[in-house]
Amino acid sequence: MKTIAVIGAGITGVTTAYALARRGLRVTLIERHRYPAMETSYANGGQLSASNAEVWNHRSTVGKGLRWMLRSDAPLLLNPRPSWHKLSWLAEFLSAMPDYRENTIAIARLAVAARQHLFQWAEDENIAFDLERRGILHIYRDRADFEHGENVSLLLAQGGVQRRTVTPEEMRAIEPALAGDYYAGHYTESDSSGDIHKFTAGLALAAQRLGVHTRYAQQVVGLSADGRGACVTLLQDGAPDIAVYDGVVVCAGTASRALAAMVGDRVNVYPVKGYSITVHLDDDESRACAPLVSLEDDAAKLVASRLGCDRFRVAGTAEFNGFNRDIRADRIAPLVDWVQRCFPGVSTRNITPWAGLRPMMPNLVPRVGRGKAPCVFYNTGHGHLGWTLSAATAETIAETVLASVGGPRSVVHRTTRPLKMA
Repeated sequence: MKTIAVIGAGITGVTTAYALARRGLRVTLIERHRYPAMETSYANGGQLSASNAEVWNHRSTVGKGLRWMLRSDAPLLLNPRPSWHKLSWLAEFLSAMPDYRENTIAIARLAVAARQHLFQWAEDENIAFDLERRGILHIYRDRADFEHGENVSLLLAQGGVQRRTVTPEEMRAIEPALAGDYYAGHYTESDSSGDIHKFTAGLALAAQRLGVHTRYAQQVVGLSADGRGACVTLLQDGAPDIAVYDGVVVCAGTASRALAAMVGDRVNVYPVKGYSITVHLDDDESRACAPLVSLEDDAAKLVASRLGCDRFRVAGTAEFNGFNRDIRADRIAPLVDWVQRCFPGVSTRNITPWAGLRPMMPNLVPRVGRGKAPCVFYNTGHGHLGWTLSAATAETIAETVLASVGGPRSVVHRTTRPLKMA
């Protein structure tokens, strides 16, 4: 039986390991933390959002970024201190602007394909993750942002995503808890929300039941490959441990660039920091006043999702500041202010702040496929849509690995159980 190593146990690594195991391959999942989903897959915005498939390579995004450079609370913040990595990434980002329409449509199609796999896996494995299938409501405060959103809707429709225009009155009917004045909105009924950490942890356990061997709390310090296989060097208890596999799939998020360089590949992933707060709904009034429908505020670049009866997640912003994981008070404050403005009945006395590094490719299209060596593969660079796209890219890379290294092909059949709802 062919052996495959998957490096990284975030959402892309876990879904990849699961998809490979379902095809009968012997899989080892390697993660430097003690548990899966402890970095970018820990506390994101919680959205499964095909309606958010628009790539960022648009002149309006560039213009806003330049205007916001001197604002510490800006939704998009670029540290002007240069580095070769940042400069090369930004140059490629600008060069991808002509592909804005094509890439947005492609991402939308990928998100639609991912949806059916993810829900089926959750049903097969009986994973409870605070799922809310109530759609996503995009809100706009002015005409210019709304009209840009109308153009985006036309592109999404070409990718199979249907979102409809709604009036301020319809917006309040969809989510009665929402306060404030709005120009209009868009509503995507097919989108949903939930807790990515619960889902990833649950699927990791399911992968183990399928025979996936997990090596947690082990850092990959070396990677090499030739025509015969891939050699992975781990640091375990301070000593190197070398293992050889028939193939390796790099799903290491922001660490993917350094690992790719070890085997002669260039994967220009940049760490784009995002922030979130988890608002703990400790009283009856907060629980009643928090939204059930997931939202996206395009002007503030924030998303919000209800997680069960007692939590409310608000996430967003984009910070280009290298491998900086600091949780800055001036970046958290706008998230708290947004809750107080849009949902004034929700208490913000008890919140948990968090920051994570999104692994983002310059064109915002994930790197999924083979490397130069025939036994090296990549499933990384999903940016702000890691959870939304992960099930589809996992299926794609699993088929690619199977075709390249060979081995058995089997599909696990289970008795279907009801999907646990929040």
